Amino acid sequence: MARIGITETVLRDAHQSLIATRMTTEEMLPMLEPLDKIGFHSLECWGGATFDACLRFLDEDPWERLRIIRKKCPSTKLQMLFRGQNMLGYRHYADDVVEYFVQKSVDNGIDIIRIFDALNDIRNLKTAINATKKENAHLQATISYTTGPVFDTEYYTKYAKSLEESGADSICLKDMAGLLTPYVAFDLVKALKETIKIPLQVHTHYTSGQGSMVLLKSIEAGADYIDAAMSPLALGTSHPATEAMVAALQGTEYDTGLDLEALDEIAKYVSKLRKKYIANGLLDQKVLQVDAKALIYQVPGGMLSNLVSQLKQAGQGEKLSEVLLEVPKVRADCGYPPLVTPSSQIVGTQAVFNVIGGERYKMVTKEFKGIVRGEYGRTPMPIDPEFRKKIIGDDKAIECRPADLLKPELDKLRAECAQWTEQDEDVLSYAQFGAVAVKFFENRANKKYKVDSDHADVANMVHPV
Repeated sequence: MARIGITETVLRDAHQSLIATRMTTEEMLPMLEPLDKIGFHSLECWGGATFDACLRFLDEDPWERLRIIRKKCPSTKLQMLFRGQNMLGYRHYADDVVEYFVQKSVDNGIDIIRIFDALNDIRNLKTAINATKKENAHLQATISYTTGPVFDTEYYTKYAKSLEESGADSICLKDMAGLLTPYVAFDLVKALKETIKIPLQVHTHYTSGQGSMVLLKSIEAGADYIDAAMSPLALGTSHPATEAMVAALQGTEYDTGLDLEALDEIAKYVSKLRKKYIANGLLDQKVLQVDAKALIYQVPGGMLSNLVSQLKQAGQGEKLSEVLLEVPKVRADCGYPPLVTPSSQIVGTQAVFNVIGGERYKMVTKEFKGIVRGEYGRTPMPIDPEFRKKIIGDDKAIECRPADLLKPELDKLRAECAQWTEQDEDVLSYAQFGAVAVKFFENRANKKYKVDSDHADVANMVHPV
């Protein structure tokens, strides 16, 4: 029997995809113990944008969230998404910070670390890979899937083999934009399974309306695990529905062994959350629709909404079709990066500038200069030297692993945030989110002071001086 394991994403990627990661820990609590009893391969519950959202919008400590989930889910592996040398932030960090982050993630309850790089530059994964192995956590090395001239089966199988040789315990084929089609998925998964000896997991989004078919064909081709989301927070820009995949595989050689009735009980609770999110405006019905433009323009759903927003702000909303035609040209100019954070934002913004500026590269963003210079790593295809000179002038291109140019920074960061820290992990919150973390620390201290003051008032009433 080739029983399929399911990674449930309702605690992380499902609400990140649909409601900008706004589910609170309090909202998660009622479903944690039931989720733990189901028998999932893993619960994806941390990493990605959850860390940022906890600090910036929810006034929550992301580390405390992880500890709570770990306590309530003792029987199921907990999984996180980790952006290699970027960790969960938006720049490259020194190796000592990356190593410490991995250590603390595992200490606080993470079992599986899914590590990816936006450019598929394995050099940017090296430190996180070694740190994960050192902590004896499960290392799931990730292929960022995209399309373009260089991205053929040979490219992906070669990258998968190098990830396996680097020490990966499993490989994830991550289709973040919903660009995989069913038969392409079948052929690619089959080729990957013939190349590697370790398990393969497939992650796709429902954006283009093909997610369930992609997963089914991937399973038939030999995938070992799939990502899915509880149905009330599935489909649209989220994932295929967990219950639908379980039902589809029942009675076959791929049967998941999961109980549909037990899943339905959890879905009833998640359905209440969905109604709440629709009522408060967090869940926009637009993100639940099939978006065929993702297939035509190879643009992820989130990137498309960003382009629309940027053009509206510039008062040039009518130029969307021009920008959509410009995106693949900009992407080609800068070496065909996969369109995932942060490269999707960099390419999209530059395409907008090229169109509204009336001249290509008349205005160039700092981030676009960075990707052309090599600050984010090696692009999948070489960048034309003349184009690079046009963009970065006399600046020297970076040929090495970008983090090799960074000095150790953990001690410096500890000193900077010493006045606010209450736990070892706080330095990692500060390292990634600076002023946002400081605001959270200050709010936390104020709340603690208020509680202490209230207790003092009660004590004075009971024992008058």
